[in-house]
Amino acid sequence: MKNQTLNSKRSSSAAATAPGRTAGHHYQRFLRRTRQLKPLRTAVVHPVDALSLSGAIEAARAKLIVPVLVGPEHRIRAAARQASVDLAPYECVWTEHSHAAAAEAAALAAERKVEALMKGSLHTDEFMSAILAEPRLRTARRMSHVFVIDAPAYPRPLLVSDAAVNIYPTLEAKADIVRNAIQLAHVLGTKSPRVALLSAIETVSPRIKSTLDAAVLCKMAERGQITGGILDGPLAFDNAVSLEAARAKGIRSAVAGRADILIVPDLEAGNMLAKQLEYLAGAQIAGIVLGARVPIILTSRADKTLSRLASCAIALLLARRGASRRTPTAR
Repeated sequence: MKNQTLNSKRSSSAAATAPGRTAGHHYQRFLRRTRQLKPLRTAVVHPVDALSLSGAIEAARAKLIVPVLVGPEHRIRAAARQASVDLAPYECVWTEHSHAAAAEAAALAAERKVEALMKGSLHTDEFMSAILAEPRLRTARRMSHVFVIDAPAYPRPLLVSDAAVNIYPTLEAKADIVRNAIQLAHVLGTKSPRVALLSAIETVSPRIKSTLDAAVLCKMAERGQITGGILDGPLAFDNAVSLEAARAKGIRSAVAGRADILIVPDLEAGNMLAKQLEYLAGAQIAGIVLGARVPIILTSRADKTLSRLASCAIALLLARRGASRRTPTAR
């Protein structure tokens, strides 16, 4: 109880730093943009607990997805009873276990029988391994994960990548991670996103690999190898998101203090950063994997309803990107 009270106080404090803005403000705008779009036929993989099944059904009721439930019949039916969900309106594909569910869903996407994939109650490694093993889902670009973070104290959506797929990305992988994140920012309404390449410091040091990678990525952007956004780095987290911190350190940059995208050194750093924003700053977190032939909705079992809906809305905007570009992000 003490921990819950402490988290509540921290969340309230974070929200109070941005008068007039509540958690989920940006997500609500994404949801409004989907109202005229056709829902995505989505394979929901192994939704065998009440939370993952309810999340899919809530997204269906919000007209974001048309779920195809893939997994063991007895476990999905048990989850439906627990969640008081009637399965009759929904298509189901019965499989023996979670491995088979992931493989079957990947095959459905490869055969274009579904337009998106959604993680249910199975481990991310198991879910993504089946997708990576299906060559028909691959593109020329490396797959990467993006957290789309709606933080009450920050004036714009904050994209953090990669925090779930690429553990220790090479420089080549980081280039694709940046390209994927820029593409998503465009879809969400930011025409020229500011990309901060994060490290522990804001100067280049041969002893810290992430600073060298940041410098190379900036040069790649300068040479036209990465386009569509404004890159700067290395930047520490504080001077990436705070103008005051950037000015205090004498950093002159179009990105510093106003980042739209944070590219982290590795999965560990990204995952911890995102979870800290969620649990200490009252942020909501949506997740999606890019670089495949279909959007991949990567939710956590701990995600709140709005975060699950936002993940589905982002996937829908990606899939229908030509019809979804209406109002640009407020800058």
